[in-house]
Amino acid sequence: MPKTVLITGSSSGIGKATASYFAEQGWNVVATMRTPENAGEWAKHSNITLIRLDVLDLASIQEAIRDSLRKFGKIDAVMNNAGYGLVGPFEASTNEQIKRQFDTNVFGLMNVCREIIPHFREQRGGTIINVASMGGRLTFPLYSLYHGTKWAVEGFSESLQFELQPFKIRLKIIEPGAIKTDFYDRSMEVMSKPGLTVYDAYVNKALPNMNKFGETAPGPEKVAQVIYQAATDGSGKLRYQVNSAPLLALRRLLPLSWFQGLMRKIILK
Repeated sequence: MPKTVLITGSSSGIGKATASYFAEQGWNVVATMRTPENAGEWAKHSNITLIRLDVLDLASIQEAIRDSLRKFGKIDAVMNNAGYGLVGPFEASTNEQIKRQFDTNVFGLMNVCREIIPHFREQRGGTIINVASMGGRLTFPLYSLYHGTKWAVEGFSESLQFELQPFKIRLKIIEPGAIKTDFYDRSMEVMSKPGLTVYDAYVNKALPNMNKFGETAPGPEKVAQVIYQAATDGSGKLRYQVNSAPLLALRRLLPLSWFQGLMRKIILK
């Protein structure tokens, strides 16, 4: 009997690539997004079912899980991928931007976890895959709010695995580095504030340099393959890196001041 995965944020990037990859491997894929009617030709694969889900709308999460169980009988894995990037000087942020960043990347992910855990607990098994970032264990300039959310996902996930292990529920954290997706354009919001110009020179130098890493990075298909491995390897492994292991190793091995100096040299060159 084919296994079933529910994926949030499937409209583009890593979510879209992962939905397609799992479908090609024979899984039933519940590809969720806020506006499924806008999905493209890729979603017409016979193994893909489109369902509306907004991680900020608890009722839509509950309904998506109910519909998935009604159609497939069980869910074997859930991938929390929905999110977006808010970058720029923190001083330029608004309360609304901060709220949206944490609502989407942290509280929405927690909502999905809380709603799927009872099903996994009752069936004595399941895998929760949370897409974090290498930015959940190291930092770059101008990403303070984004990093705040990804560090939160890392800590939440690492702790949550303890209480889920007795029910044979596996918790996986995916830590992509730079990946060539629309994160650097459509999914990224750059903060600015009228009259606040003191950061302009810094932003105009740093952001283009950081965005170059995305232009030459591998595509989301590479992340999809690692996510599939995490869902199927049957191991207790928690973290999976994708194009991020070298930088994470440097962050672990170097004194913080050395690492930050290296980042400044690369980003502000």
